[in-house]
Amino acid sequence: MADMDEFRDMFFVECDELLEVLANGLRQMEEPGFDKETVHAVFRAVHSVKGGAAAFGLSTLVGFAHRFETVLDLVRSDRIDVTPQIMALSHRCSDCLTDLVCAARAGQEPDEAQIEGLMTELSALIEPEAAEDTAFTFTPITLDFGMPLTMDLDASADVPAGLLVQMTPGFQLYRSGNDPVALLAALRKLGAGRVVPNAEAVPPLEDWSPDHPALSWDVTMNADVAEADIMGVFEFVEDCCRLSIRPAPAAEEPEVMAIPAAPDLPPDMSLSAEAPAEAAAAAPAGPRAVTQAPAEQAAPTIRVALDRVDRLMNMIGELVIKEAMLSQVIQTAGLHEQPDVVAGLEAIRQLASDIQESVMAIRAQPLKLVFQRMHRILREAADATGKPVRLITIGEQTEVDKTMIERLVEPLTHMIRNSVDHGLEDSVTRQRRGKPQEGTITLSAAHRSGRVQIEVSDDGGGINRAKVRQIAEDRGLIAPGANLSPAEIDQLLFLPGFSSKDEVSALSGRGVGLDVVRREIMNLGGRVMIQSTEGEGTTFSIALPLTLAVVEGMLIQLGDQTMVLPITAVQETLRPERSMLHGVGQGSQLLSNRGELIPIIDLCACFGVQQPAEPQDGGVLIVVETDSRRRAAFRVDAIFDQRQVVIKSLEQNYGRVPGVSAATILGDGKIALIIDPEEILLSMSNDQGRRMAAMASNG
Repeated sequence: MADMDEFRDMFFVECDELLEVLANGLRQMEEPGFDKETVHAVFRAVHSVKGGAAAFGLSTLVGFAHRFETVLDLVRSDRIDVTPQIMALSHRCSDCLTDLVCAARAGQEPDEAQIEGLMTELSALIEPEAAEDTAFTFTPITLDFGMPLTMDLDASADVPAGLLVQMTPGFQLYRSGNDPVALLAALRKLGAGRVVPNAEAVPPLEDWSPDHPALSWDVTMNADVAEADIMGVFEFVEDCCRLSIRPAPAAEEPEVMAIPAAPDLPPDMSLSAEAPAEAAAAAPAGPRAVTQAPAEQAAPTIRVALDRVDRLMNMIGELVIKEAMLSQVIQTAGLHEQPDVVAGLEAIRQLASDIQESVMAIRAQPLKLVFQRMHRILREAADATGKPVRLITIGEQTEVDKTMIERLVEPLTHMIRNSVDHGLEDSVTRQRRGKPQEGTITLSAAHRSGRVQIEVSDDGGGINRAKVRQIAEDRGLIAPGANLSPAEIDQLLFLPGFSSKDEVSALSGRGVGLDVVRREIMNLGGRVMIQSTEGEGTTFSIALPLTLAVVEGMLIQLGDQTMVLPITAVQETLRPERSMLHGVGQGSQLLSNRGELIPIIDLCACFGVQQPAEPQDGGVLIVVETDSRRRAAFRVDAIFDQRQVVIKSLEQNYGRVPGVSAATILGDGKIALIIDPEEILLSMSNDQGRRMAAMASNG
């Protein structure tokens, strides 16, 4: 039973890969001049899902996949044209197939109404002779290696023997859901004479391995069967089946036993025998053998439970802490001037860093799977609003930490729906403004300055800030007549309960949306920003850390407190001269640096730390730039180290602290807070921040 559960889990993992191939192929088929091989890849993906599902008795999934692949077979044989209507139906069938796989994995009942509706639409496309085949049954066979397995596939085979087909399936053939019985049934249609299973290479059961099944078949074909037609049967399994075709030798007929003609196998279940006619014509006369070897094996891989990798990552975090403690002990003991000690410590630090990077590489996964799911979200949103929309994805291979993958789905879903519902105009309005009737949403990702930047952009009408402001005032979210910059008005969209829709629809109007996006992204240690130009469109930008476990930080001194500033935000550090400082307002200062005036923020005042009795121009300035391109100079008392620190959640263990993203443990065992530069600059830009700065300067 444990082995069966393992095979079942393996089937669902491979279903994810096949469904990815299916979705990619369908999108490629929408592009002009797509390759015919794309259609074959789509068909193979559905066929493989069906074959694997049949092995586990998932009848609903098998039946739907069979109907879907029947239509795809008509498409690839040019009996159905690839029209926008056909592609729309194919996308919906792909979504339904995904839902069926998810339901089967979770042991839930599928949506029968959805399945029935799509089955009806598919049946309407199938020709009358194919439409009769509306059901597919899978009948397993049992092989008894203790008895002769010689079988006659054609009892009336008085036709002279022609070619001998020797077929040895590899383990990939079974793992992908294909069935040798289906291949034999396809050969029977061509005119197979006899099939003789060969179990001589199969080891005893106690030594048998699923990675080396070793069972093979010898099939004697009738003389009138062309080699090209035989090769067509193995078109979809040629990379996972060793195949040899040569003239059949003259031999005495073995004792045979007849088997039924497998009436439960539908006519179109056989793998297609579509081989170019010129291949047969080009075959030279006389004896020849064709050997099809399995494709080159990919690099060996293993599947490891994520919690094991998490435990390993936690141990690496503890190793970083112990390395910091060891460094502190060496410093205290006065051994930091000993070359051997320093070299050994540096070697340990480098080794810990290399191990951490290796584990992060194991945990890293491309955003491709998340981005692909957004295509379905967009189609559903477009159908709900009646707006024609297309999605462009850029940077799908950008990698993020595995723990972020699933947690990004919900915020990106909200953002895609928001862009379709609120961002894009209807077709009439777009046409009046000189835009294409079809709107465009671009989903992109890239690595920037040690972080992951994800953007959702639309070419819609932009944010109507006057309307946003009026809604906020009407709902008491801001005071009437409050002095707000355009960026501050845009931030109102993230307030809980804010909605610009008066009516409730399938997508909006319930006051749940961008506030969820902001909360989820902040829980991931990231930030979300808005940039909008009225009449041209809006861009939502998400900035995320590369990992949730370790960060490179600068250790700074604020009064009697040690805090950590993420190095990714630091531009430069300096001790300013008096001529570089300029007073403005009540107690505020600006730094003149390379022709640019940068506001100075005193971190001691921000966090309420007792300031030392030093002149106002004392201390060190750290120029930072945040993900939203805001710049400021943080005044600190001292900088004394730069190192990797392990991130510990502050909210889970204590509570939320404004201006702080997390905490860490230093080498001496003390707790240090990790500063969030983005939040500090945001707070200083609103009214509350300005009041806090004024109070600090007066106090």
